[in-house]
Amino acid sequence: MSLPPNLPEHVLLEPVVPTLRHLLSAPYSRLAVLTDTNTALHCYPLLREALPADHLHICVPAGEEHKILETCITIWQAMTQAGLDRKALMLNLGGGVITDMGGFCAATYKRGIRFINLPTTLLAQVDASIGGKLGIDFEGYKNHIGLFDDAEAVVIDPHFLKTLPERERRSGYAEVVKHALIADREQWEALQQQPWQELGWRSIIEHSIGIKAMIVARDPLERGLRKILNFGHTLGHALESYRLEQTPEKRLLHGEAIAAGMICESWLSWKKAGLPEAERNTIARYLSSVWPEPMVLEEEIPAVLDRLPQDKKNEGQQVLYSLLQQAGEASYNCAASQDEARQALEWYIKKGWQ
Repeated sequence: MSLPPNLPEHVLLEPVVPTLRHLLSAPYSRLAVLTDTNTALHCYPLLREALPADHLHICVPAGEEHKILETCITIWQAMTQAGLDRKALMLNLGGGVITDMGGFCAATYKRGIRFINLPTTLLAQVDASIGGKLGIDFEGYKNHIGLFDDAEAVVIDPHFLKTLPERERRSGYAEVVKHALIADREQWEALQQQPWQELGWRSIIEHSIGIKAMIVARDPLERGLRKILNFGHTLGHALESYRLEQTPEKRLLHGEAIAAGMICESWLSWKKAGLPEAERNTIARYLSSVWPEPMVLEEEIPAVLDRLPQDKKNEGQQVLYSLLQQAGEASYNCAASQDEARQALEWYIKKGWQ
């Protein structure tokens, strides 16, 4: 795939304060700013000079476990009690949880108000805030309730990455790797040439957004091609959902689960989609070098498999995957059995690439 020459018009890779001042010069009736407890402490103060004095600040608990209907009710109640009308504007300041959930709340409040995403994590900057997917988790299933609606603007300032612990930056890097693996072999090879911590984040972010935006432009509602963005996400989401139900120290960040999912689905790609064995092993070795800690244990396999039948990509009784034919080329709607999924998980646990 060839990259588009520019970012989408509504995606602005610029310093956040002057860009936000410009965006807020357009008419709106009232501004709401949604943060979580982390971004309220570390990111919200950086914006205060650009915000009107009468804005409504809504702060919710941080963490994927709070991306649920009950938190949305809290957000809608705050908006309602403040008297926000249909001309109101919402700023979503945070990672993927905030951009997913804040966009969902904005798109459904009074049948929809405008919203702007200010992603503060690497994962949100390269993936979650781009493409119009909004939603929340339900009954333990990732992004089970949601809709498509585009942000009026997405303002991406790499400066926010300085507020993140290394674990969060590494989590976001999983989506960077995924974009390269599904659509840009040269980028995949380039990523392997230096430690991930030493990459130039501005160019990495721009390149990664370019890949996702190109795919989304061709298939905005995920009828076909856009499904390749789910490489690593079928088993990854199942694992992430299962761990969300465990104690806090056992929970995984989204990118950690997706990294494990990509290793497992590289095995499925070899089994089902023709990925050469040598490339399968190279992918697994690289991902396991960035994420060396085990993300799933053998005794957890049945619980992870139990979640696969609820994956959003499924059709009929088939669990469908997006798999690699080779590095840089992906296919979608690839069916795999539960037994094959089990084998993939066991291969990951036993480090079969060694």
